[in-house]
Amino acid sequence: MVTIKEVTNKKELKDFILFSFELFKDNPYWVPPLISEEMETFDKEKNPNLENCDLKLFLAYKNNKIVGKVAAIVNWDEVNELGKKKTRFGWFDVIDDLDVTKALLDKVAEFGKEKGMDHIEGPLGFSNLDKVGVLSEGFNEISTMISWYSLPYYVEHFEKLGMDKEKEYIESIFSMLDVDPKGFMRASKMIKERYKLKVMNFDNSADIIPYVDEMFAVFNTTYEKLQSYVTITPQQIEYVKRKHISFINPEYIKFIMDEHNNMIAFTIVMPGFAEALQKAKGKLFPFGWWHLLQAKKHSKEAVFYLIGVLPEYQKKGVTAVIFEEYYKVFKAKNIRTCVRTPELEENHAMHNLWKNFNPRIHKRRRTYKKDI
Repeated sequence: MVTIKEVTNKKELKDFILFSFELFKDNPYWVPPLISEEMETFDKEKNPNLENCDLKLFLAYKNNKIVGKVAAIVNWDEVNELGKKKTRFGWFDVIDDLDVTKALLDKVAEFGKEKGMDHIEGPLGFSNLDKVGVLSEGFNEISTMISWYSLPYYVEHFEKLGMDKEKEYIESIFSMLDVDPKGFMRASKMIKERYKLKVMNFDNSADIIPYVDEMFAVFNTTYEKLQSYVTITPQQIEYVKRKHISFINPEYIKFIMDEHNNMIAFTIVMPGFAEALQKAKGKLFPFGWWHLLQAKKHSKEAVFYLIGVLPEYQKKGVTAVIFEEYYKVFKAKNIRTCVRTPELEENHAMHNLWKNFNPRIHKRRRTYKKDI
């Protein structure tokens, strides 16, 4: 018999987080989060995403042992902005037992009904900046720090329970150093001259902070036409400033400005932290911080995290400027592998950015939906 219990205290929250460590302890492709970061994620005093979300965490037990977990979320900004009565579910992990998955998702549906919602969808985080989707391909590829890993039976469970695929995402890998850069370097020079553009490069993370608000204004404008996009709030922007900017190499953040010093495009790339996080095993101390620091300095992998180009510049070759800047950085650091994090399959404009680098799709993931 499966018993579902709501998480109500710090001990149970830690049990919620550590269940994934137990489930994937022998899996070479799972990348553990930092436990302290996960604890903060569900802390209303620290995570501004929770200001406009209702949240409940559930643990599934069988024979007095934890066998599954899920977060149930109603993002009221999404409900009010998009008019979708959606209950999100995320942080979903489970043993290979259909009854456990059903019991957890039934609890999510029950929570959604209480809030007046009419369907559930997931796996999803709180917002568009969070992790998304369950793997449908790429189970033998190492995860990243900004994506969930899952096992093949997750999809099987959802489909057996009558859930429908809602959104499809792709992830790919490529190398900038395996192509002749002359083409985009010539284009970059021409584009910068034609539109009077300049690139802002950084050596210090503190110098980036004053531009983050403008960066997210570009981000919101870039993606606002996507049917599932919810505007990033000022509170979420402040959270990103505090939590993430110092974690990223300053030379991996590029802003492109027009002649009036207004931002028209940006890109954020992160070092590959996956193997360092595996070595850290969820803890910064005693040695986790050292593994992360080494990855920040020496990783030969770069993960494309966020990119935004104002619509009026999207077909003017601005990406050539971006490619030139990263080619120079990656060549100097001998970065051999570039990873694209989940992109909506329908976002063809984004996919076309990378076509000249011969990207290989190595993972697919999706969200599932069911009416309640």
